[in-house]
Amino acid sequence: MNTNYLQTPVTYLKGVGPNRAEILHSELGIVTYQDLINLFPNRYIDKTRYYKINELQRGNADVQLIGKIIRIKTVEQKKGTRLVATFQDATGEMELVWFRGQKWIRENIKLNTPYVIFGRTNLFSGKFSMPHPEMELLAEHEKGIRVSLQPIYPSTEKLSAKGITNRVISKLVQQLFIETKGEFKETLSPAILDELRLVSKTEAMFNIHFPKDIKLLSRAQFRLKFEELFYIQLQLISKKIIRKQKIKGYPFEKVGKLFNSFYKDYLPFELTAAQKKVIKEIRADLGSKAQMNRLLQGDVGSGKTVVALMTILLALDNGYQSCLMAPTEILANQHFKGIKELLGDIGVRVALLTGSVKKARRKVIHEQLEDGTLDLLIGTHAVLEDKVQFKNLGLAIIDEQHRFGVAQRSKLWHKNKVPPHILVMTATPIPRTLAMSLYGDLDISVIDELPPGRKAVKTVHRFDKNRLKVFQFLRDEIKKGRQIYIVYPLIQESEALDYKDLMDGYESIARDFPLPDYQISIV
Repeated sequence: MNTNYLQTPVTYLKGVGPNRAEILHSELGIVTYQDLINLFPNRYIDKTRYYKINELQRGNADVQLIGKIIRIKTVEQKKGTRLVATFQDATGEMELVWFRGQKWIRENIKLNTPYVIFGRTNLFSGKFSMPHPEMELLAEHEKGIRVSLQPIYPSTEKLSAKGITNRVISKLVQQLFIETKGEFKETLSPAILDELRLVSKTEAMFNIHFPKDIKLLSRAQFRLKFEELFYIQLQLISKKIIRKQKIKGYPFEKVGKLFNSFYKDYLPFELTAAQKKVIKEIRADLGSKAQMNRLLQGDVGSGKTVVALMTILLALDNGYQSCLMAPTEILANQHFKGIKELLGDIGVRVALLTGSVKKARRKVIHEQLEDGTLDLLIGTHAVLEDKVQFKNLGLAIIDEQHRFGVAQRSKLWHKNKVPPHILVMTATPIPRTLAMSLYGDLDISVIDELPPGRKAVKTVHRFDKNRLKVFQFLRDEIKKGRQIYIVYPLIQESEALDYKDLMDGYESIARDFPLPDYQISIV
C-alpha cells in the first residue's frame, strides 16, 4: 500500500472527527493514521470462551457471556441513582449496573435482543452483577474481526471521561484496517525474513492488534521488536560511517618522547596482552584523519586508567592538551592522585577542577588552559563550564559515561573548532549485542584480562536476615587493615520510599562498631 496514506490526519478516519482527534492527540500523541496503527496494546484479555450464568464463580476474572436484557430500571441510592438491567441466558439471570452514562444507556439499549457482554463480576446476596459491562449486539459481534485475545490499549482518565473507551479505540483500529485493506509495505528484505523466519509486516500488524492465538501474538511481537532495534542499529551504524568520513580529527602521527619514556622508565608493571591490544586499536584511530569515538570497557582493576594515561601522552607528544572527566569529585580526585603518582617527575603539568576548587585557583587553571601551559585537566562537570577554554584540546576522556547526558558530552566536543578524539571508559559489563545497540556510534575495545595477581571483584547479594554475618565479615576485614564504605539510598527517612536511610543507619552501625576500636564518618 501507499505509505503516504498513513500520514493522513486521524480526523478523517470514520468514527473520529475533530473533537476525538484533539483528545487522541493531547492524551496519546496520535495525529496520523500511522500514529494510531502504532499504538500497540499493552496487554491482552483471553476471550476464548463464552461463560454461562450458572458457571460464574466468586472472584472470577473478566468474563464474556451471551444473553438478552429483559428488564431495565432506575434505582434510588444514598447519593443519586443507578441503572440496573436484568440480563438472562438459558441458565439463569444476573444484573448489569451503571452509575454513569445512564441516560445514554437507557435510550440506546435494545430489550430482548442478543448481546455479548464482557466485564468483571461481583457476587452480592447470592446474585451476580457486572458493573459497566462492555456490550455489543451479537449480530455486530459476529460481523467484526474475530479474536480470541482482546487487546487492551493504553488509556487515561480523560479519555475514559470523554467516552473513548478501550472498545472505541479497538473499533477505530478495526476501521483503519478496513480502510488500508489490512496491507502494509514490507520494511525488511526477503533474506532477513527467511533467515530469521519472521512473519511479514502485514501479518505482524494484524496479529499485534487482533491476535488469533498466543503463538501468533508472540511471533508478531518478536517481528516488530526486531524491526525497531534493527533500524535503530542501522541508523547508528550509518551515523558512524558518515562521522568517520566527514568529521575530521587531529592526526596524532608520532609516538614521541613522553610516551616512550613513560613506557620504558615510569610504568611500574608489565602491560597485559589485552591492554597492549587496546592501545594498538587506539593508536590506529589516532593516526587516521577521522575523529576517534571509542568505548573502552573493562572490569574494575583491569587497567583502564593506564591505557587512558598512555593515550593522553600520545596527545601531548603531538602537541595537544587532554581532559579527563569523571561523574563525582571522589572519582575525579582518585584519577588525579593516581595519574600524578604514575607520572612522577616526567614533566606533565596536571590540574584538578571540581566544584570544591576555590575561585582564585580556578582563575589560574583557566589561564593556564588557554595559554597552553597546562597539559591535562582532570575534573567533574565543572570542566563543561563555558569559562573553561583550551588552547588546543585534542583528547577528551569520559569515565562512566552513562552518568553524563548527551548534551553535556556535546559541550566537551565543542570546546574546539575541530572536535577532540573521544575515549569513553566504563566498568559496567555490557554484552556485545547490547553494546552495539546502545553504543552503535562508538567503536568498542574490551580489556578482558586482569593484571597478574589481581583478583576478580566479587559481588554478592545478602538479605537483611544475614546482617549479623555481614557485620562479622566487616570486622574481620577491618582487622586486616582494610576500610569499608556503606551506601544508603536515602539521607533521611521518607514517607514515600521504604528504603534504609543514612541517619538511622549511621546510629545502627555506630552501636555495632563502637569507639575507640572503630572510626566512623559520614559523607
